[in-house]
Amino acid sequence: MNRQTGPSGLLTAATPVGTHEGYMPGFGNDFETEALPGALPQGMNSPQKCNYGLYGEQLSGTAFTAHPPERTWTYRIRPSVKHSARYRKIELPYWQSAPNVDPDVISLGQYRWDPVPHTDERLTWLTGMRTMTTAGDVNTQVGMASHIYLVTESMVDEYFYSADSELLVVPQEGRLRFATELGVIDLRPQEIAIIPRGLVYRVEVLEGPARGFVCENYGQKFELPARGPIGANALANPRDFKAPVAAFEDREAPSTLTIKWCGQFHVTEIGQSPLDVVAWHGNYAPYKYDLTAYCPVGAILFDHPDPSIFTVLTAPSGVPGTANIDFVLFRERWMVAENTFRPPWYHKNIMS
Repeated sequence: MNRQTGPSGLLTAATPVGTHEGYMPGFGNDFETEALPGALPQGMNSPQKCNYGLYGEQLSGTAFTAHPPERTWTYRIRPSVKHSARYRKIELPYWQSAPNVDPDVISLGQYRWDPVPHTDERLTWLTGMRTMTTAGDVNTQVGMASHIYLVTESMVDEYFYSADSELLVVPQEGRLRFATELGVIDLRPQEIAIIPRGLVYRVEVLEGPARGFVCENYGQKFELPARGPIGANALANPRDFKAPVAAFEDREAPSTLTIKWCGQFHVTEIGQSPLDVVAWHGNYAPYKYDLTAYCPVGAILFDHPDPSIFTVLTAPSGVPGTANIDFVLFRERWMVAENTFRPPWYHKNIMS
C-alpha cells in the first residue's frame, strides 16, 4: 500500500506496488509505501525490532538542520554495511572532479585506521602531522582536511602560521603548549583549541609523546550553532570558552618562520621571536574549550534524535542550515527511551 501526504496533509490511497500505475504523484510531498503489510513502522522511525526482521536506516538528502529537511527512512532486509566490500579501481578518464584526486587514494567504502604508532623519530608539530582525508579546495577556500598528529619534541626557535585555514585541535594523549602571538594556551585531552588563520605560534610538548587530531578548516570560521528550539541554555555555553591573556617574548635568536599558503609551505629565517605582542584587544583570538563543560540534550521518550543536537562548533557554508564542518561531541550521558534501545541507525548523508 502506498500513501502520500500532499499540501493539504490528507492521506490518500494509491495503487498497490507491482502494477504499472504504481506511482505517487507530487513534488516535495511526504510519501508512505510498503510492499508487505506492516513493514512500515507506525509512530516511530527506529523501533527496537522492525517487522520481518528488517533494518531501519535513514537516507539524508540535506543536512539535519536544513529547512525543510529532506530524508527518507528505509527498512532493509540487510543492513547497508553488507552491500559494501573491497573496491577495485576502474578508469573513467573523461569524468574528473576538481581538485584532481590522487589516483592511488582509495576513497570509497568503510574505513577505519589505527592511531599513528609511537616512534623514536624526532617529530615536531610540522613534521609529525599526517593527513587522513580532505574535501573541497584549499585554493577556493571551501572544505577541510583531517589530520592526525604525533609530536615528540618542541619547536625550538621555530614558528608557524597557516594562511589557508584555522585549526581545530583535539588532543588524544599528552599535553601541548601553544605559544601564540596573543598568549599561551595549554592543552590536554578532553579539551579542544581553535588556532585562527594567520596567527603565528610555536608548539611545545609539556607531556609527551603527544598525539591527537586536527581539523583544518578552509572555509568560514567556526561559530556556536544556532540552538533553535533548544533555547538559550545547554550545549556549549559561551562563557566556557577561554581566550589567553597577553604574553610576549622579547628575545633575539636565529629563528625560522614557516607559512602554509595555498597548500604549500614556505620558510624564512628571522633573528628574533615573533611572539612579541605586549597588549591586544579585539575579538579575533585563539581559544580553548573544556569538553566536560558541554551539556548534552537527548531523547526522553523514543527514537534517536539527529546527531546535530550534539554540535559544539559549526563552520557554516553558503547554504543556510548546511555546514562546511560540524564538530560534534558524544560525551557520556544517559540514553534511556521507550522501545528503542538499539545502536543508532546507519544512514547516508550528503553533507559529509
